[in-house]
Order: sequence, then structure tokens, then C-alpha cells
Amino acid sequence: MALNQQQKEAWHRAAALCSRAEKCTGDIRKKLQDWGLEMEETTEIIHLLIEEKYIDDERFARSFVKDKFRFNRWGRVKISFQLRAKQVDAGIIDAALEEIDEAAYQEQLLDLLREKNKSVKAATDYDRKAKLIRFAQGRGFEPDFIFPAVDHLLRES
Repeated sequence: MALNQQQKEAWHRAAALCSRAEKCTGDIRKKLQDWGLEMEETTEIIHLLIEEKYIDDERFARSFVKDKFRFNRWGRVKISFQLRAKQVDAGIIDAALEEIDEAAYQEQLLDLLREKNKSVKAATDYDRKAKLIRFAQGRGFEPDFIFPAVDHLLRES
């Protein structure tokens, strides 16, 4: 593929961007369009970046899932939503989410709920339970994990 001068500059800028931090196809496509490139030009550059291994959506999704779970303490629902917003393929998202250890996932949810429980002000147990459930849902955890974890936590205290 022969690139014109504008495309070459955009390719170099995009490659430098990908070298500094993991990026997905959607992020780079948006950047290139923001820089004023047409859709066809954008597609060519993205193809070259993938060929040169600057962009790999699977690698991006795995690191995104790992980071958001470990550091932001998000659940699968929120992580999945954010990856879909970045236009990552559903199959890639599912594969990356499967890498989360089930025991660590449940333990993280319990730890979050324990911390939150200390600061929750509720008149009744029912009110406390509702607030904890809403908190966990906001963090992106699934109801199948939330309800047993909240019940376990309330039995503990």
C-alpha cells in the first residue's frame, strides 16, 4: 500500500501512540478521524498497524480486563460495557473476561462490600442490603454473585 504524506505522518503518530500504551482498533480509528483522515485512509493505516503488531485487540482486551479488575475493582458487566464502547469484538471480550479467576472475583466483591458496609448508613437491614446491592451493581458485578455475597456479609455482621 502506498501512503500519501498525510497518511505517513498519521501512521507515525499512531504508531508512537501505540508504542506508549496499549490501544485498540476503535481508539486509533477515532484518533485518525479526529486528525482529519477519511474512512478509507483510516482503514489502510489501521491495517498496517495491525500487520506491524502495534494494535492487537485481543492483547488490548486482556490487559484492559486485568487492569480494570485489579486496580479499579470493576466487575465483568462494567468491564464488558467499556470494551464494547471501545468497539472491541464480543468474542474477544468474552475470551478476555474468562481469564478472571472465579475465586478472586468473588473475594474481590466481598472485600468491596465489607469496605462499603462500614460507611453505609441505613435504618434497617433491608435498607442496608438494598444500598450494598446497588453499590455492587454500580461496580459492574452480576446479580448471581451480588445476592449471595451480600447475604453472607450481613450474616457475618
